[in-house]
Amino acid sequence: MAHKNNHLVIMAGGVGSRFWPMSTVDKPKQFIDVLGTGRTLLQLTFDRFEGVCDPENVWVVTNKKYAALVHEQLPEISEGNILQEPCRRNTAPCIAYISWRIKEKDPYANIVVSPSDHIVTNASEFRRVVTSALKFTGETDSIVTLGMKPTRPETGYGYIQADLRTPSARNKEIFRVDQFREKPNLETATQYVQDKSFFWNAGIFVMSAATIVNAFRVYQPSIAKIFESMRSIYGTDKEQAEIDLRYPECENISVDYAIMEKAEEIFVMPADFGWSDLGTWGSLLAQSHKDMYGNALIGDNILMVESKNNIIHTMNEKKVVIQGLDGYIVAEEDGTLLICKLSEEQRIKIFSGSEK
Repeated sequence: MAHKNNHLVIMAGGVGSRFWPMSTVDKPKQFIDVLGTGRTLLQLTFDRFEGVCDPENVWVVTNKKYAALVHEQLPEISEGNILQEPCRRNTAPCIAYISWRIKEKDPYANIVVSPSDHIVTNASEFRRVVTSALKFTGETDSIVTLGMKPTRPETGYGYIQADLRTPSARNKEIFRVDQFREKPNLETATQYVQDKSFFWNAGIFVMSAATIVNAFRVYQPSIAKIFESMRSIYGTDKEQAEIDLRYPECENISVDYAIMEKAEEIFVMPADFGWSDLGTWGSLLAQSHKDMYGNALIGDNILMVESKNNIIHTMNEKKVVIQGLDGYIVAEEDGTLLICKLSEEQRIKIFSGSEK
């Protein structure tokens, strides 16, 4: 049974179209069934927190134009718990807004913030880790970030270095953060993996509402002033109009820069539950079940002949026969067919028209 003060915040405002033609600016990847499971990435994110947070304590922060999509895909969530950003201002204003909003409703709230477009393959271990972290932050004035044990020298992720010499007295799985590091080059990433004290930054944060609000007051007073000034209208019919007016005043800054790299009581909980941020077709291939030739087939009517190391995503009912391909993406959606070398997938933005 979930603790009544546990709250889940899902950040679902991203506009990326890396999985084009499936994902577009009008329907980004968090709203797509990328894995072929019958559930979108947003829905899978909601599903994995079952038993950790009650549905009435689940919140989604998204761009205004995606609010209807969120409501359609997560009917379990009250429309009042879908907060609408009028513009993009990165993760710090997003987390500040929702933290003040939740704290006004539940002063004793304990919050876990999660991106909407990641995947986890071991949901039971994920729930154990998150529940343990929530207990820790409920008893302390600390912020905990989840650190993924790296399996390769990945240059597409940020890293967290932990002080592994002394675990926290309250939880032997939790350690102080030494430093946050931005996405490294391959040589540096290789050093990080060998070091054993470095972990991938999954962008999942756990803290009490009081702790994060106080951190904004200390380290980002200009952002704090904006959301503090609206305390009397949160949850009323005046909230959206005031957010539309004041939100654009916020600095465009990530919560890592704004808070995590400055605050003192920052901890990391190393974990291993099969995490990926699914940032590329290549990462989807790595996370998917593959046949004996290394092909990941997402769709029910696909025949591969003399082909290997491909990712095929064709969910419609047409029969798809592929011969002689090695290392390709083949994806179809709404009458658009993409055939592209995996090694050239960075060019998909150009193909999709989202980058001129």
